[in-house]
Formats: sequence, C-alpha cells, structure tokens
Amino acid sequence: MGKAIVITSGKGGVGKTTAVANIGTGLALRGLKIVLVDTDIGLRNLDLLLGLENRIVYNLVDVIEGRCNLKQALVKDKRLNNLFLLPAAQTKEKEAVSIEQMKFLVHELKKDFDYVLIDSPAGIEHGFRTAISGADEAIVITTPEVSSVRDADRVIGLLEANGFENLSLIVNRVRFDMVRNGDMLGVEDLLEILSIELLGIIPEDENLIISVNKGEPIILNADKYRSGLAFSLVVKKLLGEEVSWEELEKSESFIEKIFKFFRG
Repeated sequence: MGKAIVITSGKGGVGKTTAVANIGTGLALRGLKIVLVDTDIGLRNLDLLLGLENRIVYNLVDVIEGRCNLKQALVKDKRLNNLFLLPAAQTKEKEAVSIEQMKFLVHELKKDFDYVLIDSPAGIEHGFRTAISGADEAIVITTPEVSSVRDADRVIGLLEANGFENLSLIVNRVRFDMVRNGDMLGVEDLLEILSIELLGIIPEDENLIISVNKGEPIILNADKYRSGLAFSLVVKKLLGEEVSWEELEKSESFIEKIFKFFRG
C-alpha cells in the first residue's frame, strides 16, 4: 500500500502545482511508481505543467460518475513510464466530488502506486477539505511574504484540526540576497512562526518560469538550474535522506555572481 500526500497552501499562486509536478517527477526518476491527482476542479493546470494537456480523454469526475474506470482516466507521462496523472475536470464545480468519494479514490490508487500526490486547490473551502480527506501526510507551500505566511499558518491549523500529524513546509521563491540584507523573511523566521518541519527551500529562478511554460518539470535539469537542484533535494529529504540547503547558495552560477558584483 502506497502513501498519499496532499500538497496545499492557503494562498493561490505560491507555486503549489509546480511543486507537485516536480516532486512527482523526481520520485519517478528514483524508480518509484507515482500518480499525481489534480483536485482543482474547474481550474486544472497540472496537465499543462507536465505537457500532457493533449493526452487527456477522461478525468477525475468521469471516474466518480462512472463514465470510465480509474485505469482509463490515468494519463501516462511522455518521459517516464512510471509517472501518471489523474486530471481534474475543467467544466465541473468543486462540489462534484464528495469527501467520501475522494477517500475511496485515493485508497484505490494507493493499492497500485508508491506515492499518490494530491494537488489541492487554493483556499480552505470544499475543494480543500475534499483534497485533504484521503491523504496520510501534508506538505504546505508558502512564499516569504507576510500574507502568504499568515495563510499558511491558517492552513496548518486546519490540517492539525483534521488529524494530520506529519506536516512539512516548502518555502518557495526565496531570494538569498534579500534575506541576507534583511529585506525578506528568512527560512528560520518562517519555521519559528509556523512551528513546522522544513522539507525544502526553492530559490527564485526565472528558469523555473520557462520550464513551466514549456511543460517540462525543471527537476529534469537539476544539474543545470538551482531550482531543479532544490526540488531534487526536496525529493531526497522526502525519502529520508540527508540534505544540506547550503548547496543552493553555493550553486549560484558564475554569471549570477558577476551581475551581483556590478550591481554592488
């Protein structure tokens, strides 16, 4: 029986779906059998980040309503044979899937997959409650901004109230130079505020935006880009391996350092 992890955030636009795509791809690169479940009904995007938008025939709601079986709705990744997507419906309301139906769906997926990664919609309404219902663990995504941290704190409280004990945090869009100058909240500050275990730090990286637009998870280029390296470290830590976040600061490219020198 596999493990189900919901990836969530209180605030939209913090990189939650990007994290799902990259963590799932990273786990698949390790040889594990992975399925990514998009529960953002009406606003699906996970298929775009994986470059699978043209391969979708059925979706999660089709499975729930009996128009197809679960296997028929799964979309195999173009690059990795052990990575699959269960897409959200694009023309349904979030209430189309009940909590009990989601629990059953995730339970069935756990029989065939090592990890079920659930991409939760932003916010704390019905879609959020449905997404977390079948999960064993939760990963909360935040950025180092006061509003995002406050929303993350609210979500952590809701997760704990729903019985989640294994919670971890990914801090996205970190600017190490701004942290050093005191212009951005540091990771240590966030951990103290949120009282949660750190799973990963993802630096601000324009290459990540490019990869998203191309439908190519940047973890596939972990040897070239800092954000790709960062997601590979997240995967290592998720699997219980030792990691050092100092690698991210040390991995600044020569060109980046030259620009910083001339900027003073």
